[in-house]
Amino acid sequence: MLDVKDAVVRYGTITALHGISFNVEQGEIVTLLGANGAGKSTTLRMLSGLHAPASGQILFEGKDVTHTKAHDFAQLGICHVPEGRRIFPQMTVQENLEMGAFTRRGSTSDDMDKIYATFPILKDRRKLIGANLSGGEQQMLAIGRALMGRPRLLLLDEPSMGLAPMIVETIFGIIGEIRDSGTTVFLVEQNAAHALRLADRGYVMENGRIAFGDLAKNLLHDERVRAVYLGESVEG
Repeated sequence: MLDVKDAVVRYGTITALHGISFNVEQGEIVTLLGANGAGKSTTLRMLSGLHAPASGQILFEGKDVTHTKAHDFAQLGICHVPEGRRIFPQMTVQENLEMGAFTRRGSTSDDMDKIYATFPILKDRRKLIGANLSGGEQQMLAIGRALMGRPRLLLLDEPSMGLAPMIVETIFGIIGEIRDSGTTVFLVEQNAAHALRLADRGYVMENGRIAFGDLAKNLLHDERVRAVYLGESVEG
């Protein structure tokens, strides 16, 4: 579904991504792990057209989308849930969700019903403004808003950040349900243990480069991942 080849991203004179290559197959959850500043969020910004690569190529479903504008990515079927949720705080829950379907035509009532079935708390809060939601509810709203665009590929940036453990479990369960419903997921997540238990495959990013990748179940037992990202000793 997604094939990134030798992509380089620069911020002025600073190179943030150094020729990264990876792929995502349809129906997978693929996770990208790495420390703060490794280039994970930049990778997602590149994949949603917010920062075009200086060189390299991005193919989506066989089509070259390397220089596609950000506002066209949703129509291609790629929707991005950014780090920090970025909901519209002065709009109601219902209005936020409607914004997710802004590029679509026709009725969205069936999609709204599906979102409320997936996130019942949002239905209860539908008339509240986004600023009055809890952090977990805002994250659910951000994901729901993206799903209103009917993505084929959903990009998630740190969906568990700042959330209580019980809410994190709920969010990851919902991400699994999204994949099971047919949406491919590319997940950036610092909670490596949760991400690898959920994902099919994973890549580890270090200093703007893809250091290595493997099946998620193999990465869970990889000594490098255990020591650096799971907080375990290699002897443990």
